[in-house]
Amino acid sequence: MTESAPMVEEAEKPLTPAEIEVLRKQFEREGEFVTIQTKFNYAWGLIKSKNLEEIALGITLLTEIYRDSPERRRECLYFLALGHYKLANYGDARQFNQQLLKYEPNNAQAKELNRLIEEKVSREGVIGLAIVSGVFAVGVALVIAIIKQRSSKRS
Repeated sequence: MTESAPMVEEAEKPLTPAEIEVLRKQFEREGEFVTIQTKFNYAWGLIKSKNLEEIALGITLLTEIYRDSPERRRECLYFLALGHYKLANYGDARQFNQQLLKYEPNNAQAKELNRLIEEKVSREGVIGLAIVSGVFAVGVALVIAIIKQRSSKRS
């Protein structure tokens, strides 16, 4: 593993429930006047979660920041990529991470996340190919069996 791996691990390390609660309460206390920083902090905490619903909420909040605050886009990109990676949305993860690497080609965290994304995509592609090949083989076997059965009835 590369030197940057601990950075990715740290980014994925979940906050304690108490830490998430502090961020959530601040977010809710600010209500409709929530600051971008408070929203980002809460989203960041949610992305680090192992709970898929929390990660999805974190992605939603970061997407709002990304859409509404162009000056904050770059800092959202890594956590959007990480959140999508954790939800196995590898295409979206790759897209956000590639955007970050365009801005910061030497970003060690983004490079390591890119490596992890590519590994997952390759692994899933191989598994998908094996499944498709297996289904195809079963289909061919069924067709052969049907043809043999029909030809034996004719004889």
